[in-house]
Amino acid sequence: MNVTFGGESHEIPSGAVIGCVGAAGSGVDRLLHSCSAAAADLVAMEYTIDRQDAVSRLRTEAEVYDLQRAGRTVVIASHDCSVLQRLADEIWWVDGSRIRQKGDPGVVLRAYAKDAATRFRAAAGPGALSPAMRRGDGRAQIIGLETLDSTGRLTGVWTSGEPAVIRATVHFAQAVENPVVGIMIRTRIGMEVYGTNTELEGVKVGPCSAGDTRVVTFRFACDLCPQHYAITAASHDPDGVWHDWVEDAVAFTVADSRYTAGVANLRASVTCTPE
Repeated sequence: MNVTFGGESHEIPSGAVIGCVGAAGSGVDRLLHSCSAAAADLVAMEYTIDRQDAVSRLRTEAEVYDLQRAGRTVVIASHDCSVLQRLADEIWWVDGSRIRQKGDPGVVLRAYAKDAATRFRAAAGPGALSPAMRRGDGRAQIIGLETLDSTGRLTGVWTSGEPAVIRATVHFAQAVENPVVGIMIRTRIGMEVYGTNTELEGVKVGPCSAGDTRVVTFRFACDLCPQHYAITAASHDPDGVWHDWVEDAVAFTVADSRYTAGVANLRASVTCTPE
């Protein structure tokens, strides 16, 4: 059977489960309606699974398997890529009222996730300095805390694995002989991921006079798993007396083309050989 969509004809394999993905307004709903009109025995599920609780979802998945065993063709639209990866024989990615890519679920869903991460990054601006808590004796103040991408542009989203930059700007209200400027990255539930400071890295910030400003730049590979994080920054004396401490002051997100569990993205190389 064939369906015409976006001015092109596409074959729907008989007895197959087709998964459809696409952003809001991409035309997935129109594709499903076109598929239903093209074949009377075709079953179309328009975001049915997305609206169901866990038990109902399991029943629907069982129903899909039963329909396929009976030789019926099923077309499923869902925003849950893990469900489509499990159920679908083929994925159709709808973009701009046309089918941008179709084929093996693993290949198409990875391309779709990468595109979504790219669009999210383009739309997301840098986080504003908004500390959950601030303390210190006021001899210095962190007046800027910025996240930049590999090209030096301000961003609120890093891609896992890319070179990343955190830039802290510190203004000194009083003279400080040997200030130390540091950062700490935490997950949204407060787990410490990575921290360092100028003293540990062998970088001299002072002596600083009243009215001086210093810009401290931390560069590293963003080998983090996709999720949300926050940055704490501080200026303090070597003995730990804080001039200014801004807790969870800037939020950022790490995106990737695929799901990875945990925090550190170790990019394992996996092989399988016979015993």
